Amino acid sequence: MRKNVLITGGAGFIGSHLATELLNHGYHVRALDILAPQVHGPGLRRPDYLNPDVELVIGDVRDPALLKRCLKGIDAIFHFTALVGVGQSMYQISEYMSVNSLGTAELLQAVTTGNPVERLIVASSMSIYGEGSYRTPDGEPAAPVERCIERLKCGDWESYDQAGNRLIPVPTAEGKTPQLTSVYALSKYVQERMCLIVGRAYGIEPVALRFFNTYGPYQALSNPYTGVLSNFASRVLNGRAPLIFEDGLQMRDFVSVYDVARACRLALESPEAAGCAINISSGVPLTVGEAAERTVRALGRGDLLPEITGKYRAGDIRHCFADISRARDVLGYEPRMSLEAGLQDLAEWLERQTAEDRAVEARAELSARGLMV
Repeated sequence: MRKNVLITGGAGFIGSHLATELLNHGYHVRALDILAPQVHGPGLRRPDYLNPDVELVIGDVRDPALLKRCLKGIDAIFHFTALVGVGQSMYQISEYMSVNSLGTAELLQAVTTGNPVERLIVASSMSIYGEGSYRTPDGEPAAPVERCIERLKCGDWESYDQAGNRLIPVPTAEGKTPQLTSVYALSKYVQERMCLIVGRAYGIEPVALRFFNTYGPYQALSNPYTGVLSNFASRVLNGRAPLIFEDGLQMRDFVSVYDVARACRLALESPEAAGCAINISSGVPLTVGEAAERTVRALGRGDLLPEITGKYRAGDIRHCFADISRARDVLGYEPRMSLEAGLQDLAEWLERQTAEDRAVEARAELSARGLMV
C-alpha cells in the first residue's frame, strides 16, 4: 500500500529534493511550508522546482489547527522546518528558538494527541557537534578547549587541548559529545532530542539525521546565512570573489543534495534506523578554501580568486567532517555524487539563475553587533 508522507519545510532546498525522491519510489507526498521570503523571495508563490505531484500546504508549523489538517492520513513525517544560519541565529535569538524549538514542540503535540504516525525523521545538523573530533600528536583522543578571542585576534585559528597541545582533526562519529557554540546549534539539538525522546515514549519510530554541508540545485542563492557553496556561487554570479573567513584552511564535509535525499528515503525504509542519530555526508574532508576554488572553476570564473578575510564569526568552529560508518551499516548508504560531478551539476543549474549577493550586508550586520572580529 502506498504510504503518505508529510515533509515540513517540504518546499525548501532538501525537502523539495526529498519529495521527488519519495514520489519516484511510490509515496504520496504532502509538504507544509511557510515560504519564508528570505528563502523563497516575496510573495507566497509555489516554487517552480517543486514537483507538481507534491500536495503543498502553505502555513506555519506553529499553527496547531493547520497541523491537525496536515497530519490527516499521514503515515510518516520528515520534520525539516527550521531557520538556518549560525551567524543570524546569534542576533535573531527568539525567532530561531520559536521556529525551530517551539515549532517542533507543536508538531509533536499534534502527533501525540490523536494524529499518530509510524515514523518521525528529523533533520538534525553537524552544528550540534561544535568542534569535530580530534586527537593529540600521539594519537590519543582529545577534547579541544574553546578557541579564545586573544588567539583568534592574532590569527591563530587552530584548536588546542587543556595542556596547550595543537590537536589534529579526525572524522567525527555520532558518539561525540555535543558542544553547542551557537543559538542555531542549540535549537537543532533541541529539535533532535525532543523528537527522539517523544518518539520513543509514544511508540513512534524516531530517527535523527545529522546533515553536514549540503549543496546542489534549488538552494537559496540570495540568503547569505545558508549553504557555504551557494554563498560562494552567489558571489561569483555577481562577478565577485568568494569571501572566506579565517584563513580558509578550516575543514568541512560537503555532500550532494541527491545523496542526502536518498539517505532520507533509506532512513524511512530501514527498520534498524529507529531510535538512531546518523551522520549524513560524503565522509571526505575538504578545506573551505579548496571548496571555494573548485566552485569558482566549476562556474568558469578562474579569475575570481577567493578573498581570505582573516575574520572570525561568533559561533564558528575550526574543523568538522563526518564519520559515516553508521549510515553505511544501518541504512546501506553510500555517497554516489563526487564533488566534481556535483559542482558541475550545480553550475548547469546556476546558468539559469540570478542571485542577489548579500554577503557584505550580512558581514556588516555581524560586525555592528560585535559578532565578528
